[in-house]
Amino acid sequence: MKKLLVASLLAAVAAMPAMAQKTSLNVGLASADVGVLDPHMNSATPGKAFLQQIFNGLVRLKPGEISPEFIEPDLAESWTSSPDGKVWTFKLRRGVQCHHGFGEFTSADAVFSLKRAATRETSTFASDYTQFDNVEAPDKYTVRITLKTALPSLLGMIMNYHGGNMVCKAAVDQMGNDGFRRRPIGTGPFAFAEYLPQQYGKLVAHDAYFRGKPNFREVTFRMIPSDAARDLAFQAGELDMLYTRQDQTAFRRVAETPGVKALAINPAEMSVIHLNMTMPPLDNLKVRQAIAHALDRDGIHQFRGRDVSRPAMSVVPLGYAGTLTNAPLLPHNLQLAKQLLTEAGYPNGITLKTIHTTLPGMLTFMEAVQAQLRRAGINLEITPVEHATFHQQIRQNLSQVVHFQAARFPVADIYLSQFFHSRSIVGTPTGVTNFSHCKVADAEIDAARSEPDKAKQLALWHEAQRKIIREVCAIPMNERLQMWAQKDTLDLGYPVKGALNLGPQVLETSKFIR
Repeated sequence: MKKLLVASLLAAVAAMPAMAQKTSLNVGLASADVGVLDPHMNSATPGKAFLQQIFNGLVRLKPGEISPEFIEPDLAESWTSSPDGKVWTFKLRRGVQCHHGFGEFTSADAVFSLKRAATRETSTFASDYTQFDNVEAPDKYTVRITLKTALPSLLGMIMNYHGGNMVCKAAVDQMGNDGFRRRPIGTGPFAFAEYLPQQYGKLVAHDAYFRGKPNFREVTFRMIPSDAARDLAFQAGELDMLYTRQDQTAFRRVAETPGVKALAINPAEMSVIHLNMTMPPLDNLKVRQAIAHALDRDGIHQFRGRDVSRPAMSVVPLGYAGTLTNAPLLPHNLQLAKQLLTEAGYPNGITLKTIHTTLPGMLTFMEAVQAQLRRAGINLEITPVEHATFHQQIRQNLSQVVHFQAARFPVADIYLSQFFHSRSIVGTPTGVTNFSHCKVADAEIDAARSEPDKAKQLALWHEAQRKIIREVCAIPMNERLQMWAQKDTLDLGYPVKGALNLGPQVLETSKFIR
């Protein structure tokens, strides 16, 4: 009996570490769907947060940072550039393995990835790469990029973000683009396992990861669009980390909860009201000016919460290289808004239509905008649709007014190029996110890209912003920080100051500490 008791105790002790060591992580996303699973096609917030664990770039931002000064090697060990900044050469790590047995990642994969990112049929970000003249592989572990003109944001275009995500050529060749969009293959610390829309997406550890075997065996992202349901799942212990409500009350409540760490992190996504200038009555400058004067940025800031947001300063977000901090945004003036509508021939007001996502944080913002516009005699009719459908329809010129909330690599060139250059006008062969059809600052945006003098480059970016604001192509309203919460026992492996992919990244070193 004594021997049996001792044996039982020893067995229990031996089992304790295994029981205590939790090796699965559950994350809650504020969406019913992450969208297409191809990193070159997905620009949605939930999709980026999910896919970032699967892919690497040639370079990356140091985890937890968002400033370009923290760029470091990723799939490339080192790089050099020519004196004129037009030729960049990258030396790749050897032995990096693609997921699910698709072989070693080499320069052929990198060249394929960048050419794929630059092709409209396979990339939402194709217009970012128009200044790429050639991408080639001199040998198995060398990648050479030749540019038409020097790009101030080149490293941001080849990092683990948007078109810079590196895919495995053999996987695309075998499955085709359609198959790849359902089963993405990369080189990151976690490999794709399973995805059920409106339920969950599951990743598993990539034990051959070049930085080391991940601590977590699997990471599950649950799709829970309801803020209340997501909060309840977190409180019940079903979630370890979640995208939480982005309002003042929720932030304070989470921050004061024992055993929970609240994260208010950069980059802030800037909410911008884009006005399609090709659609009457928005083709009238006075109407666009009236809309701008009818909107109250400070009121929206107070509505969204002073600890979790900030008023927009320009058509480029605050903190980006090249932001015009004293931009001449039109001030809130309800009387002037009504006067301008009358002068434009609409004394009885106007009605505008917008297609909008059902994501709660964005929808409540748009409802607040709707209420502000109503006071000036502007009736905004909102048609709510699921988030992935929203992204699809606004790129088809189906909405007079588009509310787009976005963060990008923090250099003015990318934000200006994607949202305000004629190359990016939606519905065109190189269209991306220029919903307003704005093209007044093309010359300044293009000239800044190849301007070697930093002061002159800055002046060009500033002038571009002034022109866009004078034309009222879009109305920047509010910048909202990323709001996440996690158990205080979760150690992500780095201090979370920022997350360019709009969600804290799960690394190979991430683990529970008790």
